[in-house]
Amino acid sequence: MSTYIALFRGINVGGKNSLPMKELVALLNGLGARNVKTYMQSGNAIFQSTEKEPLHLSQKIGAEIKARCGFDPCVLVLGLDEIEKTIAENPFPEAETDPSTLHLGFLACTPENPDLKKLESLKKESERFHLRGSVFYLHAPEGVGRSKLAASSEKLLGVPMTDRNWRTVCKIREMATERSPLFC
Repeated sequence: MSTYIALFRGINVGGKNSLPMKELVALLNGLGARNVKTYMQSGNAIFQSTEKEPLHLSQKIGAEIKARCGFDPCVLVLGLDEIEKTIAENPFPEAETDPSTLHLGFLACTPENPDLKKLESLKKESERFHLRGSVFYLHAPEGVGRSKLAASSEKLLGVPMTDRNWRTVCKIREMATERSPLFC
């Protein structure tokens, strides 16, 4: 069995696309996932599966949510190794001391034609970003809520994205690695 992390975009936000975490756990168990654990109400799940293809898992989970709940969320399924690599490759390690200012945008795929010039033109002087494969790193010391760069990044990258702050990414990894010995 492999350890996976599912990142859901747009569930339980502003009263829309409601999917209580208990229902998500039951849904994942029904699809054959084991040792399911969730983190926060906005959609992070850690689980084990015999499935070898994360994309296939994403599609199965999305289809089941659509069938049960009537909406079709973006679901990204990553292996534990991908989360570890994403953390290790953080281009802004000095920002880790203030984890709410460092955000990682997990992309559905590597962008083919990202508009990096436009992204550069939108950033504040204090902001920095780096696109590495299918991860968009953003350091926004003044917060992402008022950042034009953060607000426009998905559109200018041209692929679906779900964002997590550094604290959340580290907590997800911690939960996944705590559970790993149970998965052997």
